[in-house]
Amino acid sequence: MTDSVVHNDVDVVIVGGGPAGLAAGLYAGRGGLKAIVLDMMGGGGQMNIIDKVENYPGVTELAMGVDLAEVMRKQMESFGTPIGFEQVEKILPEGARIQVVGSSIYHARAVLLATGTRHKPLGVSGEGRLMGRGVSVCATCDGPFFKGRRVAVVGGGDSAVMEAIYLSRLVEHVTLIHRRDKLRAEKLLQDRFFATKNATMLGDTVVEEVVGEREVTALKLKNKKTDARSVLPVAAVFLFVGMLPNTEFLKGVLDLDESGFVLTDISMRTSHPRIFAAGDARKHSVRQIGAAVGDGITAMVNIQEMLDAEG
Repeated sequence: MTDSVVHNDVDVVIVGGGPAGLAAGLYAGRGGLKAIVLDMMGGGGQMNIIDKVENYPGVTELAMGVDLAEVMRKQMESFGTPIGFEQVEKILPEGARIQVVGSSIYHARAVLLATGTRHKPLGVSGEGRLMGRGVSVCATCDGPFFKGRRVAVVGGGDSAVMEAIYLSRLVEHVTLIHRRDKLRAEKLLQDRFFATKNATMLGDTVVEEVVGEREVTALKLKNKKTDARSVLPVAAVFLFVGMLPNTEFLKGVLDLDESGFVLTDISMRTSHPRIFAAGDARKHSVRQIGAAVGDGITAMVNIQEMLDAEG
């Protein structure tokens, strides 16, 4: 590091500005802690790509996830916790202090990791090459580009079904491709999907290749039960086949599971006594906004108690 790098002493660094990080930042500010949230995108996390929020208790008037993220951020900042637009590269424990390295260096008495997750790729030919050219992980971001055309969604959970329903309002037809014969999404979402006239499901089916030169033109499919191959002409494919934690920079620092999710106890404390984790990057998270908020609050209450006890 050069001499121009700024060093900052704080009580808590919160890494990640999704619902867990914003809730934790709110409680840190209310508790009088000197805290900062570090988030390269300025906060919101996966909320920013949610079309409609309808399962977060008490929220009935905010149509989109980005609106809820904005309300959370402003509330947190009103209690004195700012957001720094920085990508954290390293976490370095130093006894009673934790060094957090980004474009600046922070020395914190405690760290809360709320780094969230990213979409898992299919790992098939054509996927990476055509990303942004018809391959997408955000229907609300890219769906409007495919108005009146035929598209596909891959996945069977809540996110996949919600995005398929959203796309059905824009496109000519949406095909939901799932590797099993039954969806995993909650029943309410399934009922809405199957009631949609321009949406159909292909079960027991996997994508073997994304076809196209400069843009997506089709998918090569395989039926898992019959081994039958087929080609589905589409202008775009939206991928929702699982999530991967944003924890690569934590390897060798904390205990992670085989997929990279952070291991915590019920207080959200990790294998290091001064590092806590909350939200989607934590093992056993149910990956819902409400759960992430609860994680962030739980973690910050325990961090506050630890720091208050030290004086």
